[in-house]
Amino acid sequence: SKKKGLSAEEKRARMMQIFFETKDVFQLKDLEKIAPKEKGITAMSVKEVLQSLVDDGMVDCERIGTSNYYWAFPSKALHARKRKLEALESQLSEGSQKHANLQKSIEKAKIGRHETEERTMLAKELSSLRDQREQLKAEVEKYKECDPQVVEEMRQANKVAKEAANRWTDNIFAIKSWAKRKFGLEENKIDKNFGIPEDFDYID
Repeated sequence: SKKKGLSAEEKRARMMQIFFETKDVFQLKDLEKIAPKEKGITAMSVKEVLQSLVDDGMVDCERIGTSNYYWAFPSKALHARKRKLEALESQLSEGSQKHANLQKSIEKAKIGRHETEERTMLAKELSSLRDQREQLKAEVEKYKECDPQVVEEMRQANKVAKEAANRWTDNIFAIKSWAKRKFGLEENKIDKNFGIPEDFDYID
């Protein structure tokens, strides 16, 4: 049936529609009645969906007496999306700087040396990184103009940014490994010369 066919993200998006459309405050029992009737979300899954939205900071929850009350307003969603965009742009800026520093070091290493298969492969990897960076910038620009209620699209943008940042991290680690093997450089010297922080690692 249609209800059984809803994915977790579709349920989350439909739950957010209830809050945005009504701009009201609800208890869990209220949502367990409204969600199945108006949005096709089974009553048994309402609590799980609601908790996931609370955990992600998309829905507010306050305990008053013995009851929990839930609400989410479009204005908060807009501010949350702006903060996420700022975080994405910061990651882009940091990744671009690291990329530029690494490319400069590679250009210096090429001076006076014959072209090798390793350097050819590395140049292709750097070109791919530039393309990925531009694609991610385009994604960020696209989401700047989005309606704050497009919750699912924002989550997908975050996923793309995280994956892209971790791909950059993979390539940076690969370049460091190549530099150590090729030129006998110590890792701490590579990090210091290229401005790579000690805690540089993958994004969880």
